[in-house]
Amino acid sequence: MKNLIIVESPTKARLVSRYAKPVLGDVLTRACFGHLRDLPKGELGIDVENGFIPRYVISAGREKLITDFRSDLRAATTVYLATDPDREGEAIAWHFQQIFKPELKGRKILRVTFHEVTERAVQKALKSPRQLNIPMVQAAVARRVMDRMVGYIISPVLWKHVKGKDLSAGRVQTVALRLLAEKPKDTMLTVELEL
Repeated sequence: MKNLIIVESPTKARLVSRYAKPVLGDVLTRACFGHLRDLPKGELGIDVENGFIPRYVISAGREKLITDFRSDLRAATTVYLATDPDREGEAIAWHFQQIFKPELKGRKILRVTFHEVTERAVQKALKSPRQLNIPMVQAAVARRVMDRMVGYIISPVLWKHVKGKDLSAGRVQTVALRLLAEKPKDTMLTVELEL
């Protein structure tokens, strides 16, 4: 096997594999099931003192998948990172590269994206690969760091005042709550919708 394609879902993997064969020939398409690593559970996982650097760990339950990928990568000469065409998909592709740096050394790594899983879209993407979009990766990392920072700092305060510890505060919810809290009590929030 010379060509390895990484997608996010098994259903997509089957279709992409079929559509890729006329373009690439020998191909194996594997699903990564989303993120392979994340910030550690139960702790902040961010080095606040040194530039808010995130500390990633392999996500629980992904160890066997990573072992399987190591084996697949040894047989590949070209790796196509075909995760979703959005900020998270770009981050998943970047994390894949970070985890498998030793195995990817000497291999051609290409990023391909398609907005629909059709023969035409997949083949067009494979014929026009690109490099990772690092600003999109940085946006995903910044979002994850902000979610963790806000959640870990604000959620314990929320738990003290609201029953139930299954609540969490995210960066969007926290700002919305602040706006509501600052709104004068005698005014009413209104939203106008254009129809």
